[in-house]
Parts: sequence; structure tokens; C-alpha cells
Amino acid sequence: MSGSRVALCIARFYAELAERLEAGARAALAEAGVDSTEIDRFEVPGAFELPVIAKFAAESGRYAAIVCLGAVIRGETDHYDYVCGEAARGIQDVQLRTGVPCGFGVLTVDTMAQALERVAGGTKRDTGRSAAEAALASMAVKDELAWDETPTMSEKLPEAR
Repeated sequence: MSGSRVALCIARFYAELAERLEAGARAALAEAGVDSTEIDRFEVPGAFELPVIAKFAAESGRYAAIVCLGAVIRGETDHYDYVCGEAARGIQDVQLRTGVPCGFGVLTVDTMAQALERVAGGTKRDTGRSAAEAALASMAVKDELAWDETPTMSEKLPEAR
């Protein structure tokens, strides 16, 4: 995986969760062979801002994959619903429009306790790790489907037997 730059886009509203999500993502990237010098980190205040920095990263042409990390914890208002939905829609839109895989590592939970269970060191699935693994898996499929040259479809089809 060496030579594949990855952007970590991190919402810092819940700093402890952001750090643990990042730790999980970095561990997965390291295990996949992505050198730490090939990982750039960009921060924004909250999850609502993640799509725009993911878009900036994707459109820069510097990254093979992007991992978006953050947390939204339900409160007493409708704010949660708007932020969760728009963050998910926006990040999905970035990858569909640019073709750069984006891992979705935004926790959408009811309580801080639930969030802490879903980050590095928690008792449930590590969301940061999972988001990095998802971005890498999509990147691998993209690479597998990419052609070094621009052959015609008939040149790429297997021969009939």
C-alpha cells in the first residue's frame, strides 16, 4: 500500500472521541502498509464540516482515499438528526462525485458511553478502524478495476473458449 496517500478528516467537537477514532484509523492504515508519512490530517470543529474538507482533499488530487472521523451524540433538540444526515449525505456525495473512496467513521449515538464503546479501546467495533478499512477496501477495488492503458472493451474481455 506504500505510495497511497490518505487524508484523515477529523471533527474535533468531542476531542477524546476524535483522538481514539484517529488511533483506530491509523492502526488499520499502518497494518495495511500505509506509512505514517503518507497520512495527512485535517481538522474541523464538527461533523457537519466533514463533507467540505473531504471534498477539498478529494479534489486536490493528492489522496487515494479519505477517512472521515467524528461523533454526533443525541441531545434534546433536532440538531442531531440534521447533522448526522447531512454529514453522511455529504461524505457519500464526495466519493460518488470525485471517485475518491471515503470511509465513514462518524459515530451517531445516543450517549457518550455508547460512543466510548465504539472507538479504539472500547468493547464494540472500533469505528475509526472500520472506516479506514472500508476506504482501503474501496481503494483496492478501484485499483483492481483501473486499466494501465485505455483498451477498448473487446481488448479487455476474456477470450471465448
